[in-house]
Amino acid sequence: MPTDKLQTDKLVVAGREFSSRLIIGTGKFKDYAENAAALEASGADMVTVAVRRVNLSNPKEPMLADFIDPKSTTYLPNTAGCYTGEDAIRTLRLAREAGGWDLVKLEVLSDVHLYPDMAETLASLKLLVADGFDVMVYCTDDPVYCQKLEDAGAAAIMPLAAPIGSGLGLLNPTNIRLVREAVSVPVIVDAGLGTASEAAAAMELGCDGVIANTAIAGAQDPIRMARAFKHAVIAGRQAYLAGRIPRKQYAVPSSPTTGLI
Repeated sequence: MPTDKLQTDKLVVAGREFSSRLIIGTGKFKDYAENAAALEASGADMVTVAVRRVNLSNPKEPMLADFIDPKSTTYLPNTAGCYTGEDAIRTLRLAREAGGWDLVKLEVLSDVHLYPDMAETLASLKLLVADGFDVMVYCTDDPVYCQKLEDAGAAAIMPLAAPIGSGLGLLNPTNIRLVREAVSVPVIVDAGLGTASEAAAAMELGCDGVIANTAIAGAQDPIRMARAFKHAVIAGRQAYLAGRIPRKQYAVPSSPTTGLI
């Protein structure tokens, strides 16, 4: 794709345009300075912010905003650590009061290996949408439930690739592809990726974006890994748009078989 077309191939969520299809996390890096360096290397223009875990308002402690400017990088407040819909809704309302954010990420976890509690998630989504939020929703890779989330007003669907922080990679590409086919809002693969090639694989399925948190922050060299994810997401997107060759069961000549000397 020519450079000018690449620049216009933007991620659009709830009417907002983002140049990068990679979203990175905050809070797991050794400090905010490393977080900021990883953000620059990644090329991302959106970061997830765990409202319960990241300092957004106490000036006596290092603040995320001192290192990552919310005027130039979109903060995506999320409800990490919430196990009930009530807690999630309260957390996002506090985030809106603190920073004016209405584009948010909803996640309601269960005690079962931190998998999303989809009943609580769906109920919370409906209340948040009614309250004027644009909600990106962390969820399982169940295409039926993902359709329900879209019908309830989700701005983006964010199915897990594998359990949170596991680094197991894209465990069920078939379901991710079915989710992509089932909904019309952006699909952003979230949780469980371990390295850049897995991000490329997710993008090749037609996903609109990828979130990487632990995979970058927990790498031996987070800055280098952030850069790797940047290029992987771009490569995967380009491969998807280019259209891969069909799989065949047998060898096919790769050179012309006519007009030979």
